[in-house]
Amino acid sequence: MNDEIDYKNNPLHGVSLKTVLTELVSQYGFKILFAYLNINCFKTNPSIESSMKFLKKTDWAREKVESFYLYELKSLPRATDEQFELPPRDRIIPQDQTPGEPAELSMEDAERLNEKRAKKSAERDLGKGYPKSRNNFSAQRDDRNSSHREHDDTQKKVRESSKSSPAPGEQSADPWAKWRK
Repeated sequence: MNDEIDYKNNPLHGVSLKTVLTELVSQYGFKILFAYLNINCFKTNPSIESSMKFLKKTDWAREKVESFYLYELKSLPRATDEQFELPPRDRIIPQDQTPGEPAELSMEDAERLNEKRAKKSAERDLGKGYPKSRNNFSAQRDDRNSSHREHDDTQKKVRESSKSSPAPGEQSADPWAKWRK
């Protein structure tokens, strides 16, 4: 069975991380990259080398930068739900889609985007933004934690009861009690 991915229609195929960063920085600069992506390597000690060092170690940040490269710099249409689940380097772009002109980004747009993100985050913190499955997950987690606590309490009672020695003529609940003495 052939498990190879066809990379012919992926603009990231054969493009190094350094090239991606260089193109992004030359087009937008570190200030805009930090404003849109909110990754500290673009704010603290901004350089191509330090950003590469961080992005090579951090998968989520590298994927965020690569997605930004594809959809803002190359102006490709957003990925389908199926393709969105894949990391940017594994996504296949349909043949009829070609990279376009870089998007015009500004600090004002970045501020509006950050306000929108903050609003969504605040809604999530209030419990409004989570889908039902997330709430079910939280409930399941709470159920598991309570069952673990009950199990721990039961184990603790068994240990305490096995520490006290049985009355003469009684058998201990612990088969190893004689060995431990």
